[in-house]
Amino acid sequence: MEDFRKSVAERFLRYTKFDTMSNPSLAGKKRPTTDGQIELLNVLKGELEELGLETYLGQEAVVRGVLKANKENIPTIGFMAHVDTADDVDGNHVKANKFIYEGGDIILNGGTTIKAAENPDLASFIGKEIITSDGTTLLGADDKAGVSEIMEAVKYLVSHPEIEHGDIEIYFTPDEETGSGMSKFPYQLLKSKCCYTFDGGREGEVEAECFNAATLELKVSGVSMHLGSARGKLVNAITVLSQIITTLPMSESPESTDGRYGYYCVLGIEGTSVEAKAELFIRDFDKTNFEFRIEESKRIAEAIASIYHAKIEISTTISYRNMADANSKVPEATTSIMEAGKAIGLELYETIIRGGTDGARLAETGVPCPNIFTGGHNFHSLEEWVPVDSMNSAVNLLLSIVKWWTK
Repeated sequence: MEDFRKSVAERFLRYTKFDTMSNPSLAGKKRPTTDGQIELLNVLKGELEELGLETYLGQEAVVRGVLKANKENIPTIGFMAHVDTADDVDGNHVKANKFIYEGGDIILNGGTTIKAAENPDLASFIGKEIITSDGTTLLGADDKAGVSEIMEAVKYLVSHPEIEHGDIEIYFTPDEETGSGMSKFPYQLLKSKCCYTFDGGREGEVEAECFNAATLELKVSGVSMHLGSARGKLVNAITVLSQIITTLPMSESPESTDGRYGYYCVLGIEGTSVEAKAELFIRDFDKTNFEFRIEESKRIAEAIASIYHAKIEISTTISYRNMADANSKVPEATTSIMEAGKAIGLELYETIIRGGTDGARLAETGVPCPNIFTGGHNFHSLEEWVPVDSMNSAVNLLLSIVKWWTK
């Protein structure tokens, strides 16, 4: 494998300085939802142009770059990553630190500790460079590590024209964390037979299957009445909504499930006694179970609203589908990754995503799009960390995939 450790780490550290935390409350209203995302997208477009790629950045706020083929009759393939970071904890004003890990717990600012006992993979990187935030924000390896790895690979391909390849498409998207990043993707420009997202976690992970995902918005309308004379008249929308939420099975929540078990999860609630709203997430790998969860949630909500004589409105949005079907129809999508890893001595294993990626939306169009590791750990948290060696492995894997398609 080539050694990209210094350059990919420097690039990643530079990208972490852009404030690209997305804002779910603005999804569908503003694109991208935060200004820092378009700033980074413009920088990436400029860097791709400097490398000689054809570029595009339109109202979709998606950067497209094309590295033109240097040999005929090789399929077009694509690589994709997203520029936004999650809002679970503060994702702006990141102060990233790169240092040699010497073992034990990692003590960061603000009382944040990355505990060795809870992060067994740390033991593999004693004496190696890792990157964390200062402990007051997330790091943003999800997915700026993926962006950095793709950019490093493109730079290498441009400077090594002896590596044969067909057209290679590069896509950098906004607002993946809000679920709206692919809502205005320039599908008409996509030419790839197969695309790969670099948006996974620990080194070696390859993911070809994800959740089916839906969001139900519940809006309960009650009846207002002076509390002193409310008996038999007041219909408290908050009470009704709370009863709906507590009726959902706690044994089928995110905190109670893992593996292939799906869940119900209320992630937002607001309102008054007159009107209250909640956002309910539905997740399941199995299509039949997924559809059952949606209908069961509606039945529960409508039944409880009826008991309380409240009005309820329910809207359903399908966020993404399990990408397994599309990926399985083009076996080369996963085979190319596994054989490319073997060619460079990289141990890979296939797993599932208890979540989704932009690739899941792309797969709905029939273009397979498996997900590949970036090397990051503890995404969406203050304890996020990424080993530089793992980022180096990701760059080398991308290059090996490019070489695989020449066959």
